[in-house]
Amino acid sequence: MSSYLIFTSIILLCLLSSSFSSYASLHNATNESVTFRPQHEIQKLKLIREHLPKINKPAIKTIQSSDGDIIDCVPSHHQPAFDHPLLQGQRPMDPPEMPKGHCQENESHEDFQLWSLTGEFCPEGTIPIRRTTEQDMLRASSVRKFGRKIRRVRRDSSSNGHEHAVGYVSGSKYYGAKASVNVWTPHVSSKYEFSLSQIWVIAGSFADDLNTIEAGWQARAIHLPYFPELYGDTNPRFFTYWTSDAYQATGCYNLLCSGFIQTNNRIAIGAAISPVSSYKGGQFDISLLIWKDPKHGHWWLQFGSGTLVGYWPVSLFTHLMEHGNMVQFGGEVVNTRPDGSHTSTQMGSGHFAGESFGQASYFRNLEVVDWDNTLIPISNLRVLADHPNCYDIRGGVNRVWGNYFYYGGPGKNSKCP
Repeated sequence: MSSYLIFTSIILLCLLSSSFSSYASLHNATNESVTFRPQHEIQKLKLIREHLPKINKPAIKTIQSSDGDIIDCVPSHHQPAFDHPLLQGQRPMDPPEMPKGHCQENESHEDFQLWSLTGEFCPEGTIPIRRTTEQDMLRASSVRKFGRKIRRVRRDSSSNGHEHAVGYVSGSKYYGAKASVNVWTPHVSSKYEFSLSQIWVIAGSFADDLNTIEAGWQARAIHLPYFPELYGDTNPRFFTYWTSDAYQATGCYNLLCSGFIQTNNRIAIGAAISPVSSYKGGQFDISLLIWKDPKHGHWWLQFGSGTLVGYWPVSLFTHLMEHGNMVQFGGEVVNTRPDGSHTSTQMGSGHFAGESFGQASYFRNLEVVDWDNTLIPISNLRVLADHPNCYDIRGGVNRVWGNYFYYGGPGKNSKCP
């Protein structure tokens, strides 16, 4: 930074310190040289402070997680979902009818998240919401884009930086999907990239009318010149997403906009998952089930063996008001081609499918929900990797895992320059 800019910055900070001291301390906390544009940043901070109350609702209890997250226990009827014009005045629905063929269990209390390992939870009648901070939102390119995915024109496009290794079914009517998803902590190279593993329930075309419901785990980077995106660390985190217009103006991650209605007081969407798998060591997976309630039409989400998380109201969607026309399972990486070469961001475990159990990442027990609200094994799974020299996939079937596949890879290597 030039001496002139430093001098100018000091004068401006002195004039504005009483109103914007928190911004100054945040700016000075970074060790990297960045261009100081006070008016632009001050305006952004003003917009952030106006937006935060929309997603950080008043809490009746606050829990500090060991990984630094702050979990607010918010009355369930005050959650962000009910700010949506179509949902105002509503309250969370009662649990729906489970799909036939699903293991009938009482709601489980598995502790798969770091914040809950102390045994402290939110009271009944509230939901845990990971608090969003000014620092979280300053990491985004704009307030409008915070919590949203970059728009993609096609799932299998090689021109927009999103690369996939997925198993999928299409050509029928799908009312849900289920799988057990292996959890890892992949290396992510850039703040503009991520690595995720998830289930997609899709309807419409891969154009402006695309509807998707998504759930899984996601990891982002931390060793950055400014700040890491969205979460602020490298832990794999449980996430949800939805859109009804191909990621243009609708939908968001987790509870960062009005939409998904949470009903559970023990799962924090966006919180870190624990434990995770290790190479040639212990393997850990999470079970995810998405299905359409045959009575009310809402799309529900279950995490683990019996924990209902909440639902996406059917009124959010157009094509998914009826059913999905495709289901996908697998991994996705954003490749920004740093330095003009393929990213070294890993998918899954960071190892190719051929290394199999304990080394490659997997999905197992793949099922879909049919028109009769029945879980059925997938019989026509197809697998596809956009760039198999970078990230690949191999499917199989056996009596223990049913339909499954291994997938993933290291990204940049001698065959993936």
